[in-house]
Amino acid sequence: MWVRTRTVVAGGVVLVLLAVVGVLVLLRQLGSELRLPLANQSCTVQADGRVVLDADQMANAATIAAIGAQLGMPERGVVVALATAYQESGLRNLPNGDRDSIGLFQQRPSQGWGKPTQISDPRYAAKRFYGALKKVRGWEGMRITDAAQRVQRSAFPEAYQKWADESEVLSRALLGDATRAVACSVGRTPVMRGAAAAAALTRSLELDWGVVGSAAPAELTGLTLAATGQRDGWRYAHWLVSHAQDHGVKRVRFEDLEWTARDGKWVEVSGSSDAGARVVAEVFAEG
Repeated sequence: MWVRTRTVVAGGVVLVLLAVVGVLVLLRQLGSELRLPLANQSCTVQADGRVVLDADQMANAATIAAIGAQLGMPERGVVVALATAYQESGLRNLPNGDRDSIGLFQQRPSQGWGKPTQISDPRYAAKRFYGALKKVRGWEGMRITDAAQRVQRSAFPEAYQKWADESEVLSRALLGDATRAVACSVGRTPVMRGAAAAAALTRSLELDWGVVGSAAPAELTGLTLAATGQRDGWRYAHWLVSHAQDHGVKRVRFEDLEWTARDGKWVEVSGSSDAGARVVAEVFAEG
């Protein structure tokens, strides 16, 4: 019996070793072709701190910040909004939640926040949140969690504070107070291409920022945005990178720096005389 048991155990060990060797050989053969999904669609934000989000979270954060800027909210208001969305939905546009809660801020139709189809629109949801925040007397001097709680009336009033640091990092980057602060690695296959991508990108910029881009240089498909200064330019550049995954953005350039979907990072490039006056975005060409 002892001999038989040892034989069975030894056979099992051999099988495990063979399986491990097989996996290692497969990994070596696949090499760079084998990638984790998150690694293909993740964004790193570095602005006196570091935050890592996936592509959907990054796009939602960029829209929340842009709507705040469009409404003339101070940076602290954007921080409050981001911290609230972090806590309520993880910066995701959720289709449901507690009772009839919906969307980024988990707003409830039954509490007067709007129709379900409206609340499901990140721009509408952000505008409603900022509108409610403005009505809170003295919110600018409150702690982040206290200001958020006055709007949300959550059962967990202290919960928003734990997202304050991350929200401040995002706000600095997305409002243009840091350079090349948003870098995203996007999937290999763009969700849209060509004229359709350029049109969708132009429309989204208009809705988020209230600005209209002009046609890109003739040699590429995309758009250009006039930048009145460095802060203005980096706002748009970071927004474009944040929305690269859902709008088929291939390249973004501002000043002497360029982000590409291929590399997923900002690198220095030779600039033209007006490089600091405009942001150039190129989308993937028709396949």
